[in-house]
Amino acid sequence: MPMPQRVQYSDAIEPLVQFIEDTSPDEILDRALEKLRAGVPTQTMLTASALAVTRSTDMPAGHHGVVRATVSSRLAVIEKPYLSLANVAAPGILFGEESGVPPHPLEGDQALEVRSLLPSDPAFDFAVNIMTYQPGASLPMVESHVMEHGLLMLEGGGIYRLGNNWYPVSEGDFIWMAPFCPQWFGALGKKPAKYLIYKDWNR
Repeated sequence: MPMPQRVQYSDAIEPLVQFIEDTSPDEILDRALEKLRAGVPTQTMLTASALAVTRSTDMPAGHHGVVRATVSSRLAVIEKPYLSLANVAAPGILFGEESGVPPHPLEGDQALEVRSLLPSDPAFDFAVNIMTYQPGASLPMVESHVMEHGLLMLEGGGIYRLGNNWYPVSEGDFIWMAPFCPQWFGALGKKPAKYLIYKDWNR
């Protein structure tokens, strides 16, 4: 089997991707700000960062590291240092489809479904779920967790409570929730609301 080749991006973005890859973590913020102040568009910088992550990901032998979409698509990148466990091997690459993950009702509520996108395995140091609310459905209680959360609204909308504040949210909105922040969501509108949620787990 031939060795996989390093992914090479277009001449317009490749130098910026290399800049992201080659700059040390303790310098990247200041150096990136210099680029932005010099006129590099924010969207271009974000694209280069995502492409650098894609190229640096450990892929199985023979995989060329390119993801292609046949229709208009969005890429959500969760970037975090991996927290290992003694005597537990790091997970390999994982591919899947939302439609292939069976939904489970939350607390028996058929109007609120949860899909767990990652296996319940201590090798994974975080969890990623998709939660779907039928119109009018809501979390059964105000929650508070020891770990931080990140949430991306995929479809529909509703009201999100963070602490003592209430926020209208809709498709494309992102929420970061600190540890121990009281949180609650209720779906509004005439179609289901759906979001992708990330949280630290198994550590």
